[in-house]
Amino acid sequence: MSIIHLTAVSGEEPTAADLAGIEAEWPLIEAELDLLDAQIAVITAGPNASELVTRRKRRAERRVLEVGRELADRDPESEGAA
Repeated sequence: MSIIHLTAVSGEEPTAADLAGIEAEWPLIEAELDLLDAQIAVITAGPNASELVTRRKRRAERRVLEVGRELADRDPESEGAA
């Protein structure tokens, strides 16, 4: 049994609720993309990574945590999840 629902394969369009859910999660998606960019910069620089690059990565990590926490606090469905 797959946990991934492939609505596009079945020809169904996303519902308004689906789109609203994606829109609500967009700040977290954006923060994670910024973190990915920062991680790539650190990996690319290797041992020569500047302090600026490592600070950018740390800030991006904190931002992902902050946005994730905000999203969890306002999401009523996550209250029952551990």
